[in-house]
Amino acid sequence: MKKIITKYYKIDPKVPSLPPIQEAAEIIRRGGTVAFPTETVYGLGANALDPQAVSKIFRAKGRPGDNPLIVHIANPKDVAPLVSSIPQEAEKLMKLFWPGPLTLIFPKSSIVPSAVTAGIETVAIRIPAHPVALTLIKAARVPIAAPSANLSGKPSPTTGLHVLKDLADKIDMVLDGGKANVGVESTVLDLTVDPPLILRPGGITLEQLRKVLAKVELDPALSNESILEGIVPRAPGMKYTHYAPKAEVYLVEGNPGQVAKRMQKLVQEYQEQGRRVGILGTEELLFRCKDLTSPDHWEILGSEEDLAEVAARLFNALRNCDRYHLDIVFGQTFPEVGMGRAIMNRLKKSAGHRVIYANEE
Repeated sequence: MKKIITKYYKIDPKVPSLPPIQEAAEIIRRGGTVAFPTETVYGLGANALDPQAVSKIFRAKGRPGDNPLIVHIANPKDVAPLVSSIPQEAEKLMKLFWPGPLTLIFPKSSIVPSAVTAGIETVAIRIPAHPVALTLIKAARVPIAAPSANLSGKPSPTTGLHVLKDLADKIDMVLDGGKANVGVESTVLDLTVDPPLILRPGGITLEQLRKVLAKVELDPALSNESILEGIVPRAPGMKYTHYAPKAEVYLVEGNPGQVAKRMQKLVQEYQEQGRRVGILGTEELLFRCKDLTSPDHWEILGSEEDLAEVAARLFNALRNCDRYHLDIVFGQTFPEVGMGRAIMNRLKKSAGHRVIYANEE
């Protein structure tokens, strides 16, 4: 097999440089793979209509073949060839939230390869709100299938350097357009069922969608993943451990004072065992713990009053757990409303749903 040498270009998102993007578009057209920035996280793209190109995404990431991909387009009119029907609700949602962090699931048309959809008869589509992504898709002149540009199971990349760390010499090119602003992946909404179901919480909240749709619900699998056992997932991120650093991650749940005290005991206990211990939390948690035993590393996510900032920092913080060679990490929990729902979805997956209740010894 020919060795891949990954090209890397820095792109100013305010004025996307055309020569590197044209080169990237040519790579996509000839069946190669390009990592590019979106407003959510970095994606690893290939021609969505070319099954062999799509297979390179799975190979580079080590991604299970039953995990479907999202197809990225640049214009709402590009939906029609990819789907067999467009529900009325979709028209309203596309006008309000595209470009943006909302992925819609439609019944697929015959031109979408089964490699993209993991063999199911629906396709996930979105328009990213990032100038580099949009310029690339337009230049490629094909829809681009793209999951997050990381090794499967690891925290999603929010910078070009995160991509290089995971996928250097596994993909053809990285377009580095700076830090991803939203920091967690798009919300995935299934419009092929009644009522529409959120399969993955993300940058558009349940509360925002309920202002537009008469009815929208959360998929029961979000609170009980055993439902998915033996079933092909309908959207990315519904199955398998995700977002996990090498360190063991545990979430500590309870009222703020209880969480601070329990973390104190946990830090002492594991440091006495010779393990490097980290804490993942907000500025407020740091203040509440200021007189407590110091962990080996703190990752500050921002303020509890600004969950958008917490979301934007989350994946970088999880990656830093490996950077600081931590053995075990204790993270605080957040109310599951608004962006807190997406944050907790990622934290629970990174922790393998391991939760310590602060009021229980």
